[in-house]
Amino acid sequence: MLQACLNGNASGAGVPVTPAALAADTSVAFDLGLRHLHLHPRDAEGVETLQQAPTDAAIVACRKAAPEMFVGIGTGAWIAPGPKGRMDDLAGWRVAPDYVSVNLNEPDAPEVMALMARFGIGVEAGIWSDADAARFCALNLPPQTRILIEMPDADDVDPEIDRIRARLAAAGRTEPVLLHGEGVSAWPCLRRAAQEGLSSRIGFEDCDHLPDGTLAVDNASLILAAVEIFHDAGRPLA
Repeated sequence: MLQACLNGNASGAGVPVTPAALAADTSVAFDLGLRHLHLHPRDAEGVETLQQAPTDAAIVACRKAAPEMFVGIGTGAWIAPGPKGRMDDLAGWRVAPDYVSVNLNEPDAPEVMALMARFGIGVEAGIWSDADAARFCALNLPPQTRILIEMPDADDVDPEIDRIRARLAAAGRTEPVLLHGEGVSAWPCLRRAAQEGLSSRIGFEDCDHLPDGTLAVDNASLILAAVEIFHDAGRPLA
């Protein structure tokens, strides 16, 4: 599976911020064959938020643009007003996403996961390191929607990926895995995912450059490049 990660906390020309812009990029991703989406809602000033009104508006706009698209939301603890306010915001949504990503390196990750389970919202468990993987396995959580193996903007991330996958396998975790990177690790991780039969994602949240190093002008160019890599590896997009 290939997922479109449209914005994150990125900024600049081409990065979708408003519900209308997110909807337009959702439609492009759908037309290119993708069926899974990850986005970060923004408020009227373009700042990341999990408050009810802008979050609901972003989800509604994307679903209107592509009703068959699964819509996911990032829940990072850095999003104002922080962990306590974040829990209140999450509990206040009126339009639920299909899933959320939850970072295991955040102290209240189990509480966020439990809240989402109570609302019937899926969870992508975000694992950035072997330490995160150890914590995830020790929590003895029920099966999650998928596990995100997330690599930083760094070279030579393969050893850490190997450690994480080995720990998950030893613990008997069988959830689908989505492997992705940031910055310089984005395309190497996507290629490895395609080669090894894992899911991945691409979009302005993860990088602003194409595989040849040139700057991307929009999400469409990033997604198209990733689609070609998946097709060359014989991997499905959905």
